[in-house]
Amino acid sequence: MDEKKFAIKETVSAEEVKMLRKKLGLTQRDFAGLLGCSKPTVERLEREGTVTKGPMALLMKLLDRDAEYIQTLMIPPRELPVRIWYMYKDTPCTLIDVDEMQKIVHIRNYVDNIQFRAFGIKENPTIEDYNEFLESRCFPRTRAKMNLVLRDLGVPFYDSENRGKNGRGRFLDQDRAIGGMAMIELFEQNERMQDGSPQKEIS
Repeated sequence: MDEKKFAIKETVSAEEVKMLRKKLGLTQRDFAGLLGCSKPTVERLEREGTVTKGPMALLMKLLDRDAEYIQTLMIPPRELPVRIWYMYKDTPCTLIDVDEMQKIVHIRNYVDNIQFRAFGIKENPTIEDYNEFLESRCFPRTRAKMNLVLRDLGVPFYDSENRGKNGRGRFLDQDRAIGGMAMIELFEQNERMQDGSPQKEIS
């Protein structure tokens, strides 16, 4: 039998799970979202007599040791009309909230490496920075220009998979793609904001 190399607690009791969740200030639903499981699973983990083993027990221990880290993962409530995510593969890098009418841009970075952040070292980008971001990382802001670019690429509508096949450097790098349909909705919303039409929220 191999000798143990790590002094870790191999089990977590239901009471310890519940205490950890309350320490983090999370509901059972939010705790399930953090763990990547369902709310019924959390209910089962907290049921008296239940003993959690394996990787989940280690995760509980790590969360208990660094509860403040969880705060850096929290997504703030949405307060501005437009919200888009800047991604690297499946990793959320930067959350961007924008009110173009009021020229307000709020961001929250979820990675330390500045090359994967939407605005690099800038923590408080301006609306000009945001517009430049759309131009340089995505494609031209106006709907007319967008249609020309898509036509030039032979793409019937903006789709991240098609863009990956047909992109010529005008679009965001495929690995840092912003969801295609969300970007179309963003451009449509920009047009409505300019002509005074009702706004359409996007996620």
